[in-house]
Amino acid sequence: QVQLVESGGGLVQAGGSLRLSCAAYGSIFSFNAMGWYRQGPGKQRELVAEIRSSGNTDYADYVKGRFTITRENGKNTVLLHMNSLKPEDTSVYYCKTELPFSRVYWGRGTQVTVSS
Repeated sequence: QVQLVESGGGLVQAGGSLRLSCAAYGSIFSFNAMGWYRQGPGKQRELVAEIRSSGNTDYADYVKGRFTITRENGKNTVLLHMNSLKPEDTSVYYCKTELPFSRVYWGRGTQVTVSS
């Protein structure tokens, strides 16, 4: 079993910044990808950003240029640096990790609220 622990959410004014962190614990020796998804009220969960074991990244169009996903110093931790936040970024953000042999795990989510 793998546990994902998310942190860094909170309330910020439009134009501000937040940094989300996701740490993976358990029997993890390598990973295929780690990423962040978000799900606002009444909306479907959607990809925000992903980083693969190769270091390649993928971003949703609406966050490209504002958000940056990184892997921390060889740890099983990913960071999502969120800059120039907009009210429409308000959502619950979920961490997901994809491990070898099609193993997928989700975090419980962390709330991000951006005020006008």
